[in-house]
Amino acid sequence: MKKLVFLLVLIANTFTLSAQELALVREDGKFGFIDKTGKFVIEPQFEKADSFSNGLAAALEDDSWGFINTKGEWAIKPDYDRVKMYNSGYALALKDDQWRYIDTAGKKLETPSSEKYYDFEDGVALFRSGGKVGLLGTDGELVLEPTYDAIKKFRNGYAKVNNGELWGMIDANGKVIIPVEYEEVGNIYKEAGVYGKKDGILGIIHNGSFNPIDNATKVHNFYGDSKLTYASREKKTGFVNSKGEWVLEPTFDKARAFSNGLAPVAQGKKWGYINEKGEMVIEPQFRDAEVFSKSGLAPVKDKAWGFINTSGEVIIPMEYGISGNFAFLKGSEEKGFVNGVARVKSKKGWGFFNEKGELLGNKWFQNAEPFVSVK
Repeated sequence: MKKLVFLLVLIANTFTLSAQELALVREDGKFGFIDKTGKFVIEPQFEKADSFSNGLAAALEDDSWGFINTKGEWAIKPDYDRVKMYNSGYALALKDDQWRYIDTAGKKLETPSSEKYYDFEDGVALFRSGGKVGLLGTDGELVLEPTYDAIKKFRNGYAKVNNGELWGMIDANGKVIIPVEYEEVGNIYKEAGVYGKKDGILGIIHNGSFNPIDNATKVHNFYGDSKLTYASREKKTGFVNSKGEWVLEPTFDKARAFSNGLAPVAQGKKWGYINEKGEMVIEPQFRDAEVFSKSGLAPVKDKAWGFINTSGEVIIPMEYGISGNFAFLKGSEEKGFVNGVARVKSKKGWGFFNEKGELLGNKWFQNAEPFVSVK
């Protein structure tokens, strides 16, 4: 019985550790890290620092960069002129005018010589040679020989690529997902598809087919797991499906993506929210509005930003900013609530609200980054 209890405690502790998230903040000119209670896990002590990635965070001491662990101890001593964030187990580090990939123990990865070095993303890094771009794996071997003129940022395992004037898409193994034959391709591949342009016509690329959208002048990426995306025709915006069909005719002045069954739309200068039938469920009343988070809260703006729930009730008053120049935004590209907290700015500084509208630690900081997993 004692062994069983010990095992359950061990599993619980392992889960807690794996789920830990920390945020980089600045207080009194020094950088440290807080947890989701708002308490310091690593006291402010660094001249400069970056968010955690792969369990380590870059930090500056005496004009040299190294990496600390979640206890604030040097895992890799400050010995570099510059460093990037870890991804897929490797980070770029500059020393003696030479970039190199190092693992989380500081060991150098041996790779072929490249014209330029790029961060790893989704297990691969761009590799440039002879004016073409391929992919390098975390074993230091080429996954894809330099083939394309450009490979853009990987997002969820996919990246758009081009040769000449035409675009397509590959996965992280270098496999062609969308042939390089489109004048435009969206940068986010979803199960519902991705938008593209062929022979001057906009449409949705889905299951190997190109589905034109009648008279579309602009199409946006699918968002989350929604089966609809927004598109424009004759200066009005509506919603289309994977087949390129207008499910909701373009009658709105502006729109954003569906999430939690609701989408922000503008009529004139006021924003409200519709359901997937096109019915207005939160009347237009805001100067601006963003999509709902998974937890059911959305940023809305009057003179400043606040948050509403899916019933339109104001949970956090419209008194804050939700973006700023300081953020590295390494944790997420979303505005508003991400994994249960929202990063906001007030006259007192930067802070975080939980989904109950409570300020974490009842405290504001000089600067604050989004929370990220320390795994």
